[in-house]
Amino acid sequence: MKKLLPVFFLLPFLTASAQPAFQDSLATERVTLVKNNLWVLGAWAGANIIQGSISAGNAEGSGQYFHRMNAYWNTVNLAIAGIGLLTIKKQLAGPHSFEKNLKEQQKLEKLLLLNTGLDAAYIMTGMYLKEKGLRQNSDQSTGFGNSLLLQGGFLLAFDLIQYFQHRRNSRALEQNRAGWELGSTGSGVGLAYRF
Repeated sequence: MKKLLPVFFLLPFLTASAQPAFQDSLATERVTLVKNNLWVLGAWAGANIIQGSISAGNAEGSGQYFHRMNAYWNTVNLAIAGIGLLTIKKQLAGPHSFEKNLKEQQKLEKLLLLNTGLDAAYIMTGMYLKEKGLRQNSDQSTGFGNSLLLQGGFLLAFDLIQYFQHRRNSRALEQNRAGWELGSTGSGVGLAYRF
C-alpha cells in the first residue's frame, strides 16, 4: 500500500533520511571492491614478473618465451594496478547521489564487460599462436601462445568475478529506486515510498 504525503511535509525527513547514508555506503562498497581487486591484480602481476624474470633465464625452448611474456605482460598489469590505487581516493569525494552512484556503477560494469571481451580475444590469440608454433615448430610462438592462454584465462575469470561483485550494488540501487514515486495529492505534489 502506498500513501502520498505532501512534499513540504516530507522535506525535513528527506534531508535527514537514510538515503544519503545508503548512497554513500554503496559508493564506499564499490570503491572498496575496486581497491581490493587492484591489490589482487598487483599481487598477480608482481608474482608473474618475479617468477617470469627468474625462470626465463633458466628455461629452454618455449618455456623461456612463456616466462618472458608473462613478465612483460604483467608489467602492464602492475602499472594499471598502481595507477588505479593512486587515483582511487578521488572516487570517494563528495556526497553520492542516486544518479552519481548509478552512473558510476554502469560505467564500471560496462568497463568490466569490455575487459571480458578483450580477455576472450587474448585467449583466442593465445590459441592461434600456440597452434602456429606447433605447426611451424616455433618455440617463440608456442611460448607466447601459452602465456596468453594463462594471462587471458586469469583476466577473464578475474573480470567476471568483479562484474558479479559489482552487480550486487547495481541491484541494490535498482531496488532502492523502485520504491520511490512522485505523484499528486489533494494538497499538491507528494513523494511516496512503496514498502
